[in-house]
Amino acid sequence: MVKIDYTLTIKQNLLFLKLVGLWPASGNDFYRLYTFVVTVFIMGLYNFFRVMNIFYVYTDLQVLTATIYLTVTDVTVLVKSCVFIRNVKTLERLILTLNCDLFRPKNQHQIELVYSGLKAWTVAYRLFWTLVFTCLFMWTVSPLTGPSRQLPVPAWYPYDTKISPNYEITYVCQVISIWILATANMNMDSLIAALMMYIGTQCDILCDDLKYLPKLVTKQGEDETEFNKKLVDCVIRHRTILSFAEDSNKSYNAIILAQFFTSSLAIALSMFQLTLVDPVSMESLPLLSYMFGMALQLFLYCWFGNEVEIKVR
Repeated sequence: MVKIDYTLTIKQNLLFLKLVGLWPASGNDFYRLYTFVVTVFIMGLYNFFRVMNIFYVYTDLQVLTATIYLTVTDVTVLVKSCVFIRNVKTLERLILTLNCDLFRPKNQHQIELVYSGLKAWTVAYRLFWTLVFTCLFMWTVSPLTGPSRQLPVPAWYPYDTKISPNYEITYVCQVISIWILATANMNMDSLIAALMMYIGTQCDILCDDLKYLPKLVTKQGEDETEFNKKLVDCVIRHRTILSFAEDSNKSYNAIILAQFFTSSLAIALSMFQLTLVDPVSMESLPLLSYMFGMALQLFLYCWFGNEVEIKVR
């Protein structure tokens, strides 16, 4: 049996979740307060002003679509964060379960199977982060290139945002909120994809155990009792994988449903928005990076979910 720390692969993922207040620091009351401030005052107030803006621009279709395609995503992130926080204890327990002896590979071939799954997730995570960072950078700097004082995203505020220092303060607050929301969104989705990847990896190990079980027993000259013991170990592993998958599904089913609906709507609205701007202008770059980011977000769920479906059959 080989000791592999599965959590090392998602260490950066968990770190970002902790930075945005979504991964618990056990027994730390200050961190609970930090989570409350980030969720309610940063995510909540930002989304409140974004939603309020819809009631002021609903008569203008172009401005309305430019407002809605981002607003639905931001509101969904807030909802996902609340669901994630509610289920975070279960998710934390699942992460700790990964490093139990039952889930460890037993030979070199199984180690290669594990590293293959970990590598696939790492590549997808880095690609996702690159697209998200590009999109965030575009949203941050694009208003500065315009002739007038524009905010990164349209929103309603009970004061004039065109004058100083209102504009500068609002601009900074929006940038902070956008980066926190995007970081939370990306890392929640990446953690869910990682759990799917871990389930598929454990299925690979179980199949390898069952495939070579008769051969290993014959080669080692072991008796029927030892064979039965190893078979029972495989049954226990199988039941543990099923329990792990069931707990995982209960934790993120609602999140995936909300994300599929929101991403599909956001992609459609952003494509419509692309028809209204110059395709070679600075305005189109944030839209394109945002659209590709949404598509990759759905791809993560589809790819790793499909891998699990294939491996369990």
